[in-house]
Amino acid sequence: MTSVLVLNGPNLNLLGIRQPDIYGATTLPEVEQMCRSHGAAGGFDVTCAQSNHEGALVDAIHAAKGVHNGIVLNAGAYTHTSIALHDAILSTEMPVVELHLSNIHAREAFRHRSYIAPVAIGMICGFGVAGYSLALDALIGHLGGRT
Repeated sequence: MTSVLVLNGPNLNLLGIRQPDIYGATTLPEVEQMCRSHGAAGGFDVTCAQSNHEGALVDAIHAAKGVHNGIVLNAGAYTHTSIALHDAILSTEMPVVELHLSNIHAREAFRHRSYIAPVAIGMICGFGVAGYSLALDALIGHLGGRT
């Protein structure tokens, strides 16, 4: 069975509480359940993880190789600062879909730069929590699976 890791970065544990006008009212546990249900309906397995710590995210990317077929990554603010995440993705050679709840290109200028984009197969941004299903479908499609 195809297996996907949905990996969330800093402050995403505060979904539903932090700036709901930007990020929505859906909580991270609700997003994770939605992802697992979407995966089950599409015939693939979804594992979810979240950390506020850059090194833990790097470790999760490394650990995904050989366990998962690809990663949906919402790196949060680390998107714009982390060469370490860029290098981790590059070193595992796994397909990664970059995901953002908000449209990062319509926000502050510092959010326009992504260190993830050059090593991702694509980016989904601006669709709120619906972006998780879109990202999962894109990744599964890339892997040649059904959605």
